Amino acid sequence: MDRCPWSNNDELLTKYHDEEWGVPVHNDDKHFEFLILEIHQAGLSWKTVLNKRENFRKAYDKFKPSIVANYDKGKISELLNNIGIIRNKLKIKASVYDARLFLDIQKEFGSFDNYIWGFVNNTPLVNSWENESDIPTRTELSDVISSNLKKRGFKFVGSTIIYAHLQAVGIVNDHIINCFRYRQLV
Repeated sequence: MDRCPWSNNDELLTKYHDEEWGVPVHNDDKHFEFLILEIHQAGLSWKTVLNKRENFRKAYDKFKPSIVANYDKGKISELLNNIGIIRNKLKIKASVYDARLFLDIQKEFGSFDNYIWGFVNNTPLVNSWENESDIPTRTELSDVISSNLKKRGFKFVGSTIIYAHLQAVGIVNDHIINCFRYRQLV
């Protein structure tokens, strides 16, 4: 079975590729989870993040933005001392700060899902890449969303991080055309 090359040779990446990557997400807690994981991935490999994902789920109260938004100094300190997650002070503080802004978007748009999918009129963008090397790390769409989030005050939401989010939650289908998931998700 043909897959996107990045997912080969690693069981965890293969499972993530086959079951999650590019599948349209319409659940706000799942959106928040991917945003937090993408924040922590910056500068690291996705495999590193996936290896720590269950620890992140426990540490971040199953990625409930309403809970994370209320983290205090004590909880932030607890996260900084949690060896099971990526312990970067700026990323941890950004995740708490961004949780508060995530709630603001929910209030304004009814859900974060309405907000993020609104940029593509609720229709996934399907690319037709023949090679993994053709896939961009950012696009005009991710530039626009990144800029909008930054204007709202979000941290660690550069265009590359946002593009990875769009790929993860199925807003963009970047499976290469000979990948079995490409056809399943069109």
